[in-house]
Amino acid sequence: MAKAKTDGAADAEQGAAAGAAAGVESVDSTLGYEQARDELIEVVRSLEAGGTTLEESLALWERGEALAKVCRRWLDGARARLDAALAEPSDGPEAERA
Repeated sequence: MAKAKTDGAADAEQGAAAGAAAGVESVDSTLGYEQARDELIEVVRSLEAGGTTLEESLALWERGEALAKVCRRWLDGARARLDAALAEPSDGPEAERA
């Protein structure tokens, strides 16, 4: 009987791991920065609070990594836009002197 419970627990953990993997893959690359950041904050809070199984913690960690990548892409894009805007010659008096 104990063997059946162990097998059932293993099946549940495998199911949770499969669901977690699907959750990581479902991070939409079109997710806005603020949305990804807010969800990442919730993931961190959940991890810090504890009380989750190892599989759940791993799934949260992987989700957090994916969300952090989305945030990094947004920030890198914003930096590139700022750098491009700063590199453009201005239309003011400084441009006329050059």
